[in-house]
Amino acid sequence: MRVKKKGQAGQAKNFITRSQAVRKLQIKLPDFRKICIWKGIYPREPRNKKKASKSSSASTTFYYTKDIQYLLHEPLLAKFRENKALEKKISKALGRGDAHDAQRLERNTFRSEKTGKSRYTLDHVIRERYPTFIDALRDLDDCLSMLFLFANLPSTSTVPAKMIARCERLCLEFEHYLIVSHSLRKSFLSIKGIYYQATIQGQDILWLVPYRFNQRVTGDVDFRIMGTFVEFYQTLLGFVNFRLYTSVGLVYPPKFDKERDDLGAELGAFSLEKNSVGAIEQSKQITNGESSKPDPKLQAEIDRLMSQLHNVEKEPEKASEQESAVEEGADGEEGEEDEATDTIDKFEPTAPGGDILPQPSYSATDPSTLFSNLTFFLSRETPRQPLEFILRSFGCKRIGWDAVLGEGAYTHNELDPSITHQVVDRPPIVIDPENQQADDNQTAQRIQPGSRVPGRIYVQPQWVWDCVNEEELQRPDLYAPGAQLPPHLSPFVKKVRGQYDPSAPLNEQEREGEELEADSDLEDEDLEDEDDVAVQEPKLLMDVDASAEGMDIAGSDDEDEEEDRAEARSDVGSFGGFSDEEEEEDDATSTALQRQRELEAEFTGVQLEEKVEEPRAKAKADAKKKAAKKAKEEDEEMERAKMMMSRKKRKILEKMVYSNKKKDTDAETLRAKRRKIEKSGKGAPRK
Repeated sequence: MRVKKKGQAGQAKNFITRSQAVRKLQIKLPDFRKICIWKGIYPREPRNKKKASKSSSASTTFYYTKDIQYLLHEPLLAKFRENKALEKKISKALGRGDAHDAQRLERNTFRSEKTGKSRYTLDHVIRERYPTFIDALRDLDDCLSMLFLFANLPSTSTVPAKMIARCERLCLEFEHYLIVSHSLRKSFLSIKGIYYQATIQGQDILWLVPYRFNQRVTGDVDFRIMGTFVEFYQTLLGFVNFRLYTSVGLVYPPKFDKERDDLGAELGAFSLEKNSVGAIEQSKQITNGESSKPDPKLQAEIDRLMSQLHNVEKEPEKASEQESAVEEGADGEEGEEDEATDTIDKFEPTAPGGDILPQPSYSATDPSTLFSNLTFFLSRETPRQPLEFILRSFGCKRIGWDAVLGEGAYTHNELDPSITHQVVDRPPIVIDPENQQADDNQTAQRIQPGSRVPGRIYVQPQWVWDCVNEEELQRPDLYAPGAQLPPHLSPFVKKVRGQYDPSAPLNEQEREGEELEADSDLEDEDLEDEDDVAVQEPKLLMDVDASAEGMDIAGSDDEDEEEDRAEARSDVGSFGGFSDEEEEEDDATSTALQRQRELEAEFTGVQLEEKVEEPRAKAKADAKKKAAKKAKEEDEEMERAKMMMSRKKRKILEKMVYSNKKKDTDAETLRAKRRKIEKSGKGAPRK
């Protein structure tokens, strides 16, 4: 038997430390980080670090030995080694005091983190990591989020201006493709930024674009590592843009006008051109609103075979109708285009209580022509860049804005009669012409009386996003300047049955008697608060004689209290089961107390105050009792079901019940908040 030597088998052979990998590849640690990020190699965690580490010192970062062996054949290693030799020559020249020679050698180095460009390419890495174009589209979410982030950063020593300019140009080229292909589907305004979702060749791509604020670059972020990702993502998006432009028959890269870009045109600085080849034909995908009729002859043959298989005898009338329909279809429908039907399939459960499948959505209007017949003017306080992108993506061709927002507008004249909608984000303040020296308010739009253009619709920016998400034009009066806006809901949240749905009315989600129970609970809390305050206040319920009598019988009261406490301690832990006798005892007790009050009132000669019970209060109490009784019955049923289960199944059931109750409680809490807001009148009603 061959004896195994230590360190040559098992985890010691499968894993390699980072220092050993850097020494084996003969490159510097920053270059090793770069090549690992580009090739998709990340650290691994061995089961036993002591066995995997060959040295006495504790190693923290390990890699698979096969991954490092795979990197030995990487062409980028030669580039890194050449750069390492150049830097050694530069340091020697500086040591000799030869600044001219050092400057000459400095121009030959490729430091992308300082210059924004490099002498190597990552094309082969992109082809290795993404064998098909669909793989690249699936990994485009992080790519777009990172490049849009760097496009909005200020230039620093770690983030060069050339890198920022290239990121911005790639992002604008991608936006132009979305505008031409009408691939944008949804958008959402959040605290972090603006979320966009596009569907490209059947793949949903979601990315985040930060708001156009002044970004402050902090020192706790390692921009060298982020710059490595950006360098990789720039190459990836360049490949994707080339393929996308070619698929729609456009020349890539599009012509770029630097002068217009310097004037703030952004999207308007690019001019698209069609190539001579034409668009690449893509495979047509079946949409929700389209359906094609099958071949009549083929359908008749299938029906005949199916009838023979199931031994179903067709009626003569039905067979004759089918044959005539087949003949008419064969004679009249040959060479004609198939007509699309407006109806869509509905997936209904076959058995009661089954799962409800998500129904296909169908919009009567084409989203790509949502704003095609409208002309917009963007006020200078509105975010021009996202509004222009969204409006153009959904068919709008005529967008104007103030001259201070940059070039590329359809018109800079706010009084143009062709403008149908104007987007404003400041409440209007009418200024008295006699009092011209009013305080300057930069958060409001100052207009003269009657300066509004007649026939023009004024809306807030949220109207554009809600129209896009709902795929139809919303009521503009709900989004008028200064109006309380409807809630802006995320279109990416999927509706789950039984959970809170903010877009649906409350009466469709509430269970029976939920509102009455909530009102009764609030009243009980208010009464408890009043009782707590009343306890702290002194009460004069007895006169001096009664207080003296109370002092005489204090000893007997203390003995009775001790007996009551002993009885309560004996009753703790005893459970008598569920029964209806408790409710009967409560009713009997309340009746006896009422009778006692009547006798005392008759003896003292004081008229008993009759309580007038309101119908709503009675309904609240009945609803609370009904809910408690229903919960009690459900608990009894659950306890009986648990008795017939094994311990493992009982634990699973308890977890399910706990999670379901937690979800129901959260949904009730959200509904209660919404009910309170609607009653106070602070929230705008959802249409």
